[in-house]
Amino acid sequence: MSRAVKGHPRLKLWVVFGERVKFGEGRAELLEAVDRLGSFKKAVERMGMSYRAAWGYFRDLERAAGVKFLERHPGRGPEGGTRLTSEGRRFVKQYRRFRKSLDSLVERHFKQSFSR
Repeated sequence: MSRAVKGHPRLKLWVVFGERVKFGEGRAELLEAVDRLGSFKKAVERMGMSYRAAWGYFRDLERAAGVKFLERHPGRGPEGGTRLTSEGRRFVKQYRRFRKSLDSLVERHFKQSFSR
């Protein structure tokens, strides 16, 4: 009598633009943090990343993807900071929907393969 495996699948996924610019879970989380906090600097610090490396990555990503993700608003207070563009917000939403559908598919196939 065989038993079901108690583990669960984990899928690493990147959307690759050009030959080398990858977008995945970590970058999606960073963009969501920027949107939530209204500050690229605060989001990068919270994620434990280098500001310079993260800013360079997003410049490369914008060029490779043809999508403007971030917009800067000079000044301090509620009007200042860095935010996602509407196009950037839409991209993250599409990525999340795509990711969720793949996770569901992988989970279903995992159960079919290991529940026997």
